[in-house]
Amino acid sequence: MRWSPGHRSANVEDRRGGGGRFIRGAGGMGAGTLVILLVLSLVFKRDFFSLVGAGGGESASETAAGPPAETTAEEERLVSFVSFVLDDAQNTWQQQLGSSYRPARLVLFRDAVQSACGFAEAATGPFYCPADEKVYIDLGFYEELRRRFGAPGDFAQAYVLAHEIGHHVQNVLGTEAEVRRARTARADLANELSVRLELQADCYAGVWAHSTSQRQLLEEGDVEEGLGAAAAVGDDRLQRMGGGRVVPESFTHGSSQQRQQWFRRGLESGRPDACDTFKG
Repeated sequence: MRWSPGHRSANVEDRRGGGGRFIRGAGGMGAGTLVILLVLSLVFKRDFFSLVGAGGGESASETAAGPPAETTAEEERLVSFVSFVLDDAQNTWQQQLGSSYRPARLVLFRDAVQSACGFAEAATGPFYCPADEKVYIDLGFYEELRRRFGAPGDFAQAYVLAHEIGHHVQNVLGTEAEVRRARTARADLANELSVRLELQADCYAGVWAHSTSQRQLLEEGDVEEGLGAAAAVGDDRLQRMGGGRVVPESFTHGSSQQRQQWFRRGLESGRPDACDTFKG
């Protein structure tokens, strides 16, 4: 993919050094207590901050300071790349949706993170939290994408982030809230609705990819990298990798074929209205 290194998005929130964690129920606690809770949360993979806040009363919030991130030139190049993709994708959606679009923020973290949607580990993979309108990613996931899932290349990495921004678009348009209400009302349809939501985010990633193609940012092999990444994280493939049998009823994101199909639909059409996965 054609891009220029050195860019740092104003919408990137860097928590790789452990700083910038949002803590609920932290009012009145000293810095030493906050550090202890942070360490316990990371060691035991449990949100000790929420336990502190469970005692009732007024709940304050504050940010725990952390040391600067130790990094490498290679990792900083990756930070520059995701900054570029983030801003380019959001500029595309600004053009598509106009003033109704509000930008999401991208949180970079390592190992574990506290979001408004709860405590998450890096093993969770990249995710979008509608409650704070932020995308969360441990950059180490990209090495997993290449090595474990067999999906190398910068456009494979771009697809992952564009998919999460697709979830933000769903939030802006109200689709996410509608699906959440429908899943609550019809628990028997929860998995099917989740799959449809994920496939639409894949299609939205394709809409952005169409824009990059129109602007001659794609290089030879980029489309194949994006399709490869979509297939790599299909539910059927992940279930086979886990040593189990494929159970379509348990899918939450869609099969490899479905994910490729909807990414390609957005890529070829360039239109959000071509991404209605809820028809039929």
